[in-house]
Amino acid sequence: MTSTMFSMAPQPPPPWERAMVTAGTGFLGSHLCERLLDAGVAVDCVDDMTTGSPENVEHLADRPGFRVLRLDLTRPGCADTLTGPYDLVVHFACPSAAAFSRPLQTLDAGSHGVRNALAVAERDGARFLLASTCPAHGDRSGSADETQRFSEVLTAAHVSAKEADAGIVRVFPSYGPRMAAGDGRMIPALIRQALSGGPVTVPGDGSSTPSLCYVDDTVEGVLLVAASRSVRPVDIGGDPGPTPAEIARRILELTGSDARLEFTGPRDEEPEPPRPATGFAHELFGWTPKVSLDDGLKRTIAHFGNGGQGVPSAEGGARHACSW
Repeated sequence: MTSTMFSMAPQPPPPWERAMVTAGTGFLGSHLCERLLDAGVAVDCVDDMTTGSPENVEHLADRPGFRVLRLDLTRPGCADTLTGPYDLVVHFACPSAAAFSRPLQTLDAGSHGVRNALAVAERDGARFLLASTCPAHGDRSGSADETQRFSEVLTAAHVSAKEADAGIVRVFPSYGPRMAAGDGRMIPALIRQALSGGPVTVPGDGSSTPSLCYVDDTVEGVLLVAASRSVRPVDIGGDPGPTPAEIARRILELTGSDARLEFTGPRDEEPEPPRPATGFAHELFGWTPKVSLDDGLKRTIAHFGNGGQGVPSAEGGARHACSW
């Protein structure tokens, strides 16, 4: 089945029949599963449910070809239980800023987890795509950053040593429906506070310019990279846009909330938001975000307004996106 999401790929994509998506019950993972199913691709959603939410894929349960496999990908021998065969493996089970509180699990996910996912792809001759996250490319230190660097090097080493069909997509801050309300990221926090009557807490003095990308555009970019033979890491993310203060005021307008704004501190106390270098994605794949911030906020607010509160923990769904 041909999908418009593949039409911009530099070469015709292989005929994907079955894909494996790790962390598929998370925010981005669930949207990726849905888009693949819409394209006629059967999907095995692999997740140990420690940070994802089964609610994110409940609406997919009756779709033909969709399976949820509760499995810890870091366990020895787990690859043998994933019988496939697959022609696409997308590894979204990667750490983020929220993973600093779980350093040992984070290290396991970025080492044993990546090795096992690569082993499944190598066994089946599948295209492997590692989703790497923005904290690994900033100035922050910690287990999440070091683990992401290792997972990228490990993926590149498989390409070099085994001529594997593997690539890396660096996913920068994304937002949209199914975000966890309490995962520490800016957009769901502002919406939740506005809907509950406030106060609405704006990071720093509200004058930074974060890069934000609506989830549909992010998934579009991920799939374009997956459909290519690109080995070079590709950044997928939005251009710097409105300030947090401007975003917060727009959320207040869209929700009809009269909550007051509060700022967390001076500008120099807030770290500079990560910046994606999307020129390669634009030039090679023709990828450009299409959903405006205003439209994206309306869709996200509608999700929260309809009771979509996600996972109410500081880690829920956050393993594949940074905290902005």
